[in-house]
Amino acid sequence: MAQVQRMSRLMVKTLRDDPADAETLSHKLLVRAGYVRRNSAGIWTWLPLGKKVLDNISRVVREEMDAIGAQEVLLPALLPKEPYEASARWEEYGDLLFRLKDRKGGEYLLGPTHEEIFTLVVKDQVASYKDLPVMLYQIQTKYRDEARPRSGVLRGREFQMKDSYSFDTTDEGLAESYALHRAAYQKIFARLGLDYRIVSAVSGAMGGSASEEFLAPAAAGEDTFVDCPSCDYAANTEAVTFALKPVDGSGVGPVEELDTPDTPTIETLAEHLGVPASATLKNLLVKVDGEIVAVGVPGNREVDLGKLGEHLAPAVVELVTAEDFEGRGDLVRGYVGPQGLEKVRYIADPRVAPGTAWITGANKANTHAKNVVAGRDFEVDDYLDVVVVEEGDPCPKCGTGLKLDRAIEIGHIFQLGRKYADTFQLDVLGQQGKPVRVTMGSYGIGVSRAVAALAEQSADEQGLCWPKEIAPADVHVVAAGKALQTELALDVSEKLGAVGVRVLVDDRAGVSPGVKFTDAELIGVPKILVAGRRSAEGVLELKDRRTGEREELTVDEAIARLAAE
Repeated sequence: MAQVQRMSRLMVKTLRDDPADAETLSHKLLVRAGYVRRNSAGIWTWLPLGKKVLDNISRVVREEMDAIGAQEVLLPALLPKEPYEASARWEEYGDLLFRLKDRKGGEYLLGPTHEEIFTLVVKDQVASYKDLPVMLYQIQTKYRDEARPRSGVLRGREFQMKDSYSFDTTDEGLAESYALHRAAYQKIFARLGLDYRIVSAVSGAMGGSASEEFLAPAAAGEDTFVDCPSCDYAANTEAVTFALKPVDGSGVGPVEELDTPDTPTIETLAEHLGVPASATLKNLLVKVDGEIVAVGVPGNREVDLGKLGEHLAPAVVELVTAEDFEGRGDLVRGYVGPQGLEKVRYIADPRVAPGTAWITGANKANTHAKNVVAGRDFEVDDYLDVVVVEEGDPCPKCGTGLKLDRAIEIGHIFQLGRKYADTFQLDVLGQQGKPVRVTMGSYGIGVSRAVAALAEQSADEQGLCWPKEIAPADVHVVAAGKALQTELALDVSEKLGAVGVRVLVDDRAGVSPGVKFTDAELIGVPKILVAGRRSAEGVLELKDRRTGEREELTVDEAIARLAAE
């Protein structure tokens, strides 16, 4: 027996117009269709229809996690400071953490993610290698104090997330747990009806080694990823690599200084000399934990500060200011070159390979130098991929020009390794009777974010269009208006419910057929069954919400058709 929801009794209020502050399609439609309502910036109420969609996604996630042997737990959202202080994330998260004190002055946070707490749970519960491997998960509310919460439930300060963690005694065991989660995620997103890509990613503040993101391509996406049209390579732009290819620079002449007045930018320099920007070397000065560092990239490329920050995490990266040049004679603003820098770490993109020759600053005002050769006239301390990836950059795997696309991150999996086990000394008794350090994996799915991703991908001009697996009902029965039609609609709804079909029936009195049909399209249930002009004959119209196909069926035929789907 499935539930029959009557709209005459359901708390749902649809809107004709888009909310004034809505930026994305999902934001507009989820509010207009009565799924969510805004409480304050980044904080949302899930109304009855929205809660059903959210619960259906959670059910799919739960079923697939259970299928790989993961065990569900529920940890607190209010967490003590000490574990996060031990892992250094109390400081690393910065302003993203919601911090609070109790009446006794004890410091707490609202959990953004739970690696520390899961590690401590396992440390308390597991003593021997015989108790491992173990995989634990929860579906819970998380909190992040986003500076600019936006796009509806896509980027909120409070959100629903599934986070799971694996615990193994060997790296091979971790790889197996990782593979199990990866396969489970593929099944989850397939069942949800999401179009997604698995892309290489960087671990960032999470730590660990192997890391992949599950991205749902969408115009509203805040992530940019690259896709190769010729092979299976795909990656977050922060994870794209460029091979270091040294060249023979032995034929380049000696360094020659050039008089270049009033050319402090790449654009003015290139125009003055009549050369392409790609012939010049751009040197960006940043501070890494307070120490000045120079970053060299070709003049026609930009430094991706986010990418640089990921490479250098957990160090804090910030741009230099005018004050940082004071007392530094070797740093001439607008004319910095890598040759002759004093006590400055020099990082370069692999495009600045050994043997390549450049026009760059001469560390003198109004002066540049040409024939400056990497490896001959200056040394690179560290090669890091730090440029902003552009359309057409070569695929690291096959060399074909890459394509750029926008996407919503819906899942992320990490091989954390022993970062948190080391912090909390998570050891078990091994087979040889000696302590063995446990290795971990961390795996997340944005449950509430998946709602928005599905809305973005599946909506059309009329409204939402949910996949059957997560829709708030299987069929939306519409009574066109008259008493006979309402009676038939309610009768067929009860019969459908009795055979296990989830029903949303629009039995509202005093609402025109046009409004009911518009609401049915907006709400987005996969099938729409109309008790209309042929109700007296016991004939209904069945419409497929996605394709728009219609057919007339008797009551018995409609029940049989819908029950079989």
